[in-house]
Amino acid sequence: MKVISFLIPVFRNSGSLFPTYDGITDLFKNELKGFDYEFVFVNDGSDDDSLKELLELREKDKRVRVFSLSRNFGQRYAVLCGFERVRGDAVVKLSADMQEPFEKIPEMVHAFDKGSDVVICYRTGRNDGFFSDFASNFFYRIMKVSNPRMPKGGFDFWLLSKRATKVFNQIDARNRMLQGDVLWMGFNTSFIPYKRREREIGKSQQTLSKKFKFFIDGLIYTSYLPIRFMGFTGAFFALAGILYAIFVAIQRLINPDPNPYGWASLIVMISVVGGLIMLMLGIIGEYLWRIHDETRHRPDFIVAESWDNDEDDKKED
Repeated sequence: MKVISFLIPVFRNSGSLFPTYDGITDLFKNELKGFDYEFVFVNDGSDDDSLKELLELREKDKRVRVFSLSRNFGQRYAVLCGFERVRGDAVVKLSADMQEPFEKIPEMVHAFDKGSDVVICYRTGRNDGFFSDFASNFFYRIMKVSNPRMPKGGFDFWLLSKRATKVFNQIDARNRMLQGDVLWMGFNTSFIPYKRREREIGKSQQTLSKKFKFFIDGLIYTSYLPIRFMGFTGAFFALAGILYAIFVAIQRLINPDPNPYGWASLIVMISVVGGLIMLMLGIIGEYLWRIHDETRHRPDFIVAESWDNDEDDKKED
């Protein structure tokens, strides 16, 4: 019997953990009757009752495994922690906010059973407000330029086979965009559309600063666009400067007036070029920071406690 692992990062998800567990386990009574399951919950430094609820689930079902990080490292690193610890034949990564439809899981598992190493549930719509919808669509359209396989609405809900999980865990990089890595592996991939549900319990912990960092990480990690932007912009302004210099020289020959000519256009050009130089320095700084971050060789996350072993249920990692 094949085992399906459910990897769920948890941060301030008190109130939605039991409904998430119940909604998934109900599938194994009918649609997924021929499969077994395990849950891998990674508590990402929650300061509410999330850990308490997870331990209650662990008491209820020993197929629930709980790992608690020493602090809030961010969803990306909680997901990486879980992928390193799953044991199933396939891993379904989903959120604990109940915005991803559980009824898509059997379709994902059956696609895996038919030979897909990667199954991606991608968003065709979402009920997160106009600004979030616009920002998400804008970001993923940019990502699609460098990776044509990226769905327009993006995805956070996916399945990896054991083979794909092994390769995914071998990627050694910080500030990763996990969705880009999933597509980059190139395994046989199935795509399933869904509409993201409105959040009914709790509120999103994705602040504007976190979304902006995700945007920058994704743009730099998966795309050549920032470098190409600097190269093409530099070439354009170099050509424009040469043409303007020729224009000024011709004007001086035609009209040798010692008074300054075109000072307004010069001020505008200096301001624009100065702003672009600062922008390019900022982009270079982002790359330099990532190089520095790689060289420090710090662990991506620290597991403080785990509830994973029947003989010694609570242990220090």
